[in-house]
Amino acid sequence: MSDQEVEVVVVGAGQAGVAMSEHLSDNGVPHLVLERDRIAERWRTMRWDSLVANGPAWHDRFPGMEFQDVDGDAFATKDQVATYFEAYAEKINAPIRTGVDVTSVTRNEGRPGFRVETSDGVIDARYVVAATGPFQRPVIPPIVPDGATVAQIHSSDYRNPDQLPDGAVLVVGAGSSGVQIADELRRSGREVFLSVGPHDRPPRSYRGRDFCWWLGVLNLWDLETPPAGAEHVTIAVSGARGGHTVDFRALEAIGIQLVGMTDTFADGVLRFREDLAENITRGDLNYLALLDAADAYVERNGLDLPEEPQARILGPDPQAAREPLLALDLAAAGVTSIVWATGFALDYGWLQVDAFDEAGRPQHRRGVSSEPGVYFLGLPWLSRRGSSFIWGVWHDAKHIAGHIATQRSYLTHGG
Repeated sequence: MSDQEVEVVVVGAGQAGVAMSEHLSDNGVPHLVLERDRIAERWRTMRWDSLVANGPAWHDRFPGMEFQDVDGDAFATKDQVATYFEAYAEKINAPIRTGVDVTSVTRNEGRPGFRVETSDGVIDARYVVAATGPFQRPVIPPIVPDGATVAQIHSSDYRNPDQLPDGAVLVVGAGSSGVQIADELRRSGREVFLSVGPHDRPPRSYRGRDFCWWLGVLNLWDLETPPAGAEHVTIAVSGARGGHTVDFRALEAIGIQLVGMTDTFADGVLRFREDLAENITRGDLNYLALLDAADAYVERNGLDLPEEPQARILGPDPQAAREPLLALDLAAAGVTSIVWATGFALDYGWLQVDAFDEAGRPQHRRGVSSEPGVYFLGLPWLSRRGSSFIWGVWHDAKHIAGHIATQRSYLTHGG
């Protein structure tokens, strides 16, 4: 027997859950948002101390409210982002219940809806929105065994350089997290090795406009599917220290040793693929392609934006690309820590419905799952390139709320 009945249960009160609540309220749909921790908890406790948003405050926000304590062209800290979502939830009077863990969701037998079992009782819901986002289970590749003498942590557990034991550090992963952590560690005086895989490398800004603006006017945020082979390619961009373009040549210049993708480990020696030059070259091509598209847009629209020819000067390939380091004896190099900036896997073990393929991936179209009444929100490429970003999840939530409202209208037709 259920302790409570509600039309919609939204699981998760991060940016996706808060956005979902706003649009459900706008459609007059009764709902409840359940969060096992606090609002925007991952911004608080699954980020390093110095993290800032990767997009400027004018862009990385919901349309209904600006940041009150951050200049529009500045980059909000992780705590400012969490405070923003708390304030937004209060502004829209979101029905959020914190400290409640959803343990299972199953379809009711012989009647509509779902049984939602939680740490605070059972809820009967007509619809369920999984708004837990993409950062669910940290992934550390099984390369270096746990018994090795080197300390290993995932980037979601990294906080600051003082957290790690004395000695050199290997950072694995060349996306935003990996490059920013490696840069911070090097500036703290550590010797740092950075393992670089395939990546996109946009300019932080070009011709006086942030790359977020360029992706917007060029309709690149609205791409519905990723380019072939680039479904999981990371983006190397940074809002740290006021925002700057990630440049692996500059990272090498401050003393970071670049290596290719981390491949195997045996007898205390890590081996890397001979792909560093290729990965950096492809990142450069991605960077230059965006400059080309931006220049063409300026000319086509007759915009008065200052030319920036120096942005195309890349300089010689890093020394590490010309003379790659393919093996690293961790003890001999003094490496005492590995930080794995290797992303996350989805974990929907609690959602026990027919909404997944054989590999456990959600089956959906723009968040509307193959299981009627179940929805996904906050996932990368849910409907477009921008779906997992703050503003993108808001627009996806609007579509899902509209779908739920339409379904309710069918059910209520004729009483």
